[in-house]
Amino acid sequence: MSAMETENLAPSEAHYFQSYNHHGIHEEMLKDEVRTNSYKNAIYQNKHLFKDKIVLDVGCGTSILSMFAAKAGAKHVYAVDMSTIIEKAREIVHVNGMDDKITLIQGKLEDIVLPVDKVDIIISEWMGYFLLYESMLDTVLLARDRYLAPGGLIFPDKSHIYVAAIEDGEYKDEKIGFWNNVYGFDFTPLQKVALSEPLVDTVEYKAVVTEPCLAYSIDLYTVTKEQLAYHVPFNLTVRRNDFVHALISWFDIEFTACHKTISFSTGPHAKYTHWKQTVFYLKETLTVECGEEIKGTISSKPTVRNPRDLDVKIEYELVTEDRGRKAAGTCEYVMC
Repeated sequence: MSAMETENLAPSEAHYFQSYNHHGIHEEMLKDEVRTNSYKNAIYQNKHLFKDKIVLDVGCGTSILSMFAAKAGAKHVYAVDMSTIIEKAREIVHVNGMDDKITLIQGKLEDIVLPVDKVDIIISEWMGYFLLYESMLDTVLLARDRYLAPGGLIFPDKSHIYVAAIEDGEYKDEKIGFWNNVYGFDFTPLQKVALSEPLVDTVEYKAVVTEPCLAYSIDLYTVTKEQLAYHVPFNLTVRRNDFVHALISWFDIEFTACHKTISFSTGPHAKYTHWKQTVFYLKETLTVECGEEIKGTISSKPTVRNPRDLDVKIEYELVTEDRGRKAAGTCEYVMC
């Protein structure tokens, strides 16, 4: 992105787009086989849907999805991205002999005008950590409302956010307890900061103490931008006697427009993806027994400072007949 282009953006927004200028982040995404093969299979196994269709790739990056669509028989693909990685995408499209099938356009979709009035299919890899952190979903929804023809398709079109509780005492002590004594000094003011920042990391499935709970689902054909801020209940059933140090969240993605639905999960039970899981440490440790429940609500909304960051709030209560173990609390987090 040129200096002139970034002058028109808020600092936080400029930083977001500039982060995608570097090839390393695209290497990580391309090497994520779960992610990339899911898109590849959704497109290649449904060539009848792409044949002779006009396709829009929102946030095209290195143009891999655009080339999948072109190879599947699309009449033409319009690929849009704000970052300067699109310059490399043009070279990639050229060396693969697809100049006549793919038009790459640099700019914010909100600000540009496509050479066509309508498209038949929108493809995009818009997901971020905790699904909506730094995601481009609001831009995909704008593309849907502005350009998608009646009866048009979106790849992918469904997403689901899940919540569970985990035992993570050793790692919590390492990440949070560390601040209690730093070379003989009390650094607990930084402990409060650490507790307010969710951790994105890989969680072992054996650490999961409860059954998972589906917290929120998104249908890209119908969801509105306003509904991306949500406040929803969760109910977690404890699997075994254990301790709970944190709640975790992950998401599943579905391509339901396919002849046979293609999906993938970013949960601890599934194969690794670069999204990993998002860990929300609780202020207290819960002592739980098999069959008990942890009930509560989770809310997420864009921050005032930067709409791509998130304010997250979790309210929880341990439902138990043991008065000595009753617990309830409210935790607030910022993903930035």
